[in-house]
Amino acid sequence: MDRAQKTEAVAELNRTFGEVAVVVVTRNLGMTVKQSTDLRNKAREAGASYKVAKNRLAKIAIDGTDYSVLADLLTGPTALSYSTDPVAAAKVVADFAKTTDKIEIVGGAMGSQLLDADGVKALASLPSLDELRGKIVGLLQAPASKLAAITQAPAAQLARVFNAYAEKDAA
Repeated sequence: MDRAQKTEAVAELNRTFGEVAVVVVTRNLGMTVKQSTDLRNKAREAGASYKVAKNRLAKIAIDGTDYSVLADLLTGPTALSYSTDPVAAAKVVADFAKTTDKIEIVGGAMGSQLLDADGVKALASLPSLDELRGKIVGLLQAPASKLAAITQAPAAQLARVFNAYAEKDAA
């Protein structure tokens, strides 16, 4: 990697740190190319990204951002997972870490709030923004459907009463 490529990589990472809601730092413990590709694909499907970055360049990129608290975590063979959804990156990495021992969650950050490995796992257990939106829509629709059922219930009861009288008269 020449100097221009390094400069571009730092600028791209810096832009990324300005846009994301969460960054998770993982340690690669001998993942195969296939496992790494699988993790990238799962992250992409969830709206997150997974990237191996040189620690020195990542430290330069986070300098001056909210994520500067991650500097101490960037040692050894690390990778970064990040997303604009505060839960997506943590959820993807935590789920993948359950399936293999080749990746370890080191920690992460939500803005300037540093998270340890347990904090990232706790974050991963929360519902995503899409799940929360779905629950809110369901809660908003529930009263309307209950109201419709309540208003239809008296009419249905009257119909059953009239039907019973009709069957009684017919017999």
